[in-house]
Amino acid sequence: MSDTENDFAARALTELPTRLDNGVLWVTINRAESGNAIPFYVRDRLIEVFRDAHVDVAVRCVVLTAAGERHFCTGADLSVRPPMPPRTEGMPERVVGTGIDMMRRGFQTLMQAMLDCEKPVIVALNGTAAGGGSMFTLAADLVIAAEHAKLIQVFVRRGLVPDGGVAYLLPRIVGMHKAKELIFFGDDVPAEEMLRLGIANKVVPMAELESATRAWAERLAQGPTKAIGWSKKLLHDASELSRRDLLEEEAMLVELNTNTHDGMEGVNSFREKRPVEFTGW
Repeated sequence: MSDTENDFAARALTELPTRLDNGVLWVTINRAESGNAIPFYVRDRLIEVFRDAHVDVAVRCVVLTAAGERHFCTGADLSVRPPMPPRTEGMPERVVGTGIDMMRRGFQTLMQAMLDCEKPVIVALNGTAAGGGSMFTLAADLVIAAEHAKLIQVFVRRGLVPDGGVAYLLPRIVGMHKAKELIFFGDDVPAEEMLRLGIANKVVPMAELESATRAWAERLAQGPTKAIGWSKKLLHDASELSRRDLLEEEAMLVELNTNTHDGMEGVNSFREKRPVEFTGW
């Protein structure tokens, strides 16, 4: 790894601190001075965090939040550019296909890392989620928003097409016509409207955001992690698979879950009339 790459890796650890507490992985975007916009090295670190959480048995829930009270995430920070490979002689300023590859490896991959993470993901929305930053709110499994928080599909204000999978996620939550309204006009969506539309699950005063999130996160972390993860997969696949294929997947996952420790513990605790104790495996 080059000195430049080492520097970006070190900055990512500072600008995206994580901590594991009672089975909950707390992840904080720590770039308040930049509207918590995400440069490429924080984006790549986030992808690693979600992929690692997927396979780490110690992680049973993930919480994503941000520093400050003004912004949750305002999208990609394009002022920080990744190192570019040396240019060959005669190479044009932009090679056709480069932008497509950047999109695939960027926020599109990050969205899929969130959706594919077996562990439940909660967004604690501490402020404005704008543009590509709104993807986190839409891709999360649960959203708890501070009263002053808002979501903005800001792309149209800049003459841009939505990215980060927003056009895939938004209509699945609010319906196609409402999604078009939000994307075509780019108006602010306050927290209470997010709650009404089903984008947020709960709205609380900012002072209660961490405690409310912790209550849900630790409850999930004490649950049957495999059953929750496979339920998440079924719900995500339900809108894309045929009825026949979804029922086939359902049967497979139900059988797999029945043979997990928690699956057997749930049945045994019921039979023995005692409190259930899930382990996460």
